[in-house]
Amino acid sequence: MKLRAVFIFFLIFSVSLHTSAQSNDSAEASVKKEKKKKKKKRKKYKLPEIDLGHWKVTLPVANDEGKPYEIEPPEISDFATNEVAKPYMYIDSTRGAIVFHALPTESKTRNTKYTRSELREQMVPGDNNVNWKFEDGAYMKGKLAIDEVTKDSDGKYHRIIIMQIHGRLTNEQKDLIGEDDNNAPPILKIYWDNGKVRVKTKVLKDLSAGVPEILHEDAWDNDEGFNFEQKVGFKKFTLEVEVSEGKMVIILNGNEYKVYENIHIRKWGVFENYFKAGNYFQTRDEGAYAKVRFYELEVSH
Repeated sequence: MKLRAVFIFFLIFSVSLHTSAQSNDSAEASVKKEKKKKKKKRKKYKLPEIDLGHWKVTLPVANDEGKPYEIEPPEISDFATNEVAKPYMYIDSTRGAIVFHALPTESKTRNTKYTRSELREQMVPGDNNVNWKFEDGAYMKGKLAIDEVTKDSDGKYHRIIIMQIHGRLTNEQKDLIGEDDNNAPPILKIYWDNGKVRVKTKVLKDLSAGVPEILHEDAWDNDEGFNFEQKVGFKKFTLEVEVSEGKMVIILNGNEYKVYENIHIRKWGVFENYFKAGNYFQTRDEGAYAKVRFYELEVSH
């Protein structure tokens, strides 16, 4: 009888230990699961790898003077809290990107009919007067994707300029040819064109022309353009632009190259330049819009 009582006692004790161990294992598993959940949640929120300290942005909305609204450094660092900027430039924290949203409005920059949500490089923050020449060397790399874009009446997607190198007259050049601003043509426009990356550059009409003739905008014409083979569609892709004296190279996804090394690029060396990146929307169709995501953007000289 005593042996039976002892046996029952040990049986109850071992069951209790087993149940307790199971309970502890279950609790531990639950804690781990909760931690994993929280970790997963934390991973969902990302920030873009873009330093805006040397960029200003132009938005498709007018300021108090009726001109396109701009935000320069250091205020551009707080663009996410700027109520005017919020509809046109904002952070997508689930993808870790800055979204540039543009649509046709009456807020256009001079010499164009199109609107933009686009960054303009400033080598000296807040100053447009310090720029670079090809002989100085310059490099820009961006990782981006088209988020949304509307179609035209023929069913083709509207075009977007996603990167540029824009020319600029020095004050001396401006005075020499009697211009009232420092604007010069863009030597490079990179388009997202119906799912492909298209490059356009400038060619000199008269190859024998020199300064001051080549300082005039009408001395230059558009080339025929170049399409990269790869179709990027709405996927993430990388673009690199590298310039040096007499040479300009555009690289798509690190494996497809377009090299410009000719008399036109050599003659272009007379101009100052700056990089642009974002969403320069190429239509005024009613109801049209486009959104471009930039995950990374870097510039060096």
